[in-house]
Amino acid sequence: MTYSIIVPVYNRPDEVNELLQSLCQQTLKDFEVIIVEDGSATPCKEVCEKYADKLDLHYFFKKNSGPGQSRNYGAERAQGEWLIILDSDVVLPESYLQAVNCQLSIVNCQLAAWGGPDASHPSFTPVQKAISYSMTSFFTTGGIRGGKGKKLDKFFPRSYNMGIRREVYQELGGFSKMRFGEDIDFSYRIVEAGYKTALIPEAWVWHKRRTDFRKFFRQVYNSGIARINLEKRHPGTMKLVHLLPTVFTLGVIALILLSAIGRLLMFYGNNDQWRWLCLTPWIPIILYSLIICVDSTIKNKSMKVGLLSIPAAFVQLMGYGFGFIESWWKRCVLKQDEFTAFEKNFYS
Repeated sequence: MTYSIIVPVYNRPDEVNELLQSLCQQTLKDFEVIIVEDGSATPCKEVCEKYADKLDLHYFFKKNSGPGQSRNYGAERAQGEWLIILDSDVVLPESYLQAVNCQLSIVNCQLAAWGGPDASHPSFTPVQKAISYSMTSFFTTGGIRGGKGKKLDKFFPRSYNMGIRREVYQELGGFSKMRFGEDIDFSYRIVEAGYKTALIPEAWVWHKRRTDFRKFFRQVYNSGIARINLEKRHPGTMKLVHLLPTVFTLGVIALILLSAIGRLLMFYGNNDQWRWLCLTPWIPIILYSLIICVDSTIKNKSMKVGLLSIPAAFVQLMGYGFGFIESWWKRCVLKQDEFTAFEKNFYS
């Protein structure tokens, strides 16, 4: 068998159903599917049973330990030459595995791991489309997740859509016990071990991400926390781009404080000469919001999605920024270790 598709699941039976439907449509059939239920209160076993005669499907239920350890659990039971790691909230185009197989046949045995981009599906809700825009736009993340460039050396795959040779997975011990950022940690270890990785632009998925801004904030907040933890584990991996959300967050806070000071001076001084200080700080915020709205409206062909992309962009950047600041304070200033600093967040 060539491919083992491993999917950790936590309380998302509806998403699993959509993913399995898309797997049934694959033009390449040489694969098995391993669903690992990570201690869910709402399991997807019944959903999986519906596909028992359509897919080479294996369902496992285990105690909750986080996505990384659940992927390792599935990998231990996989038979494929390649392990494909997917999140439960993705849907695959029917040519996905064919595209992967085509690219791997070209590079032959040179590649140890690969990753693919993600995109928004027309059926996604306006909020999901706005979140997808905020995660892939040039004006938020520099477009580094859009997957429109050429194949990259030293590409660091993400766990929503990545593949790795089974023997390499086993040699490196799979995912660590990090509860967030564990996929980037694994990708760093793959590259540090001297293995070649690459982006396969044709191996893209539709990625639903979070369904509301509250859940999205928690996701990107945890990503900000993970960035400091990753730098501690892999010194020198933090780049300027990782600091930009924090700079953005501090800048927005500073502008709002300046506006508030101007309003206080106007009120207590009973003088309109401070009106400029009250209004001027909002100009860059409004201009940035307009850029986001116009760009997203054009790309999504929807004014509603364009308007929703404004809060999505601020949640994405500032959520990450706040998480980064908290992690920097606890890890770099208070000198707490990873597990002590974030036991409540991840390890309880």
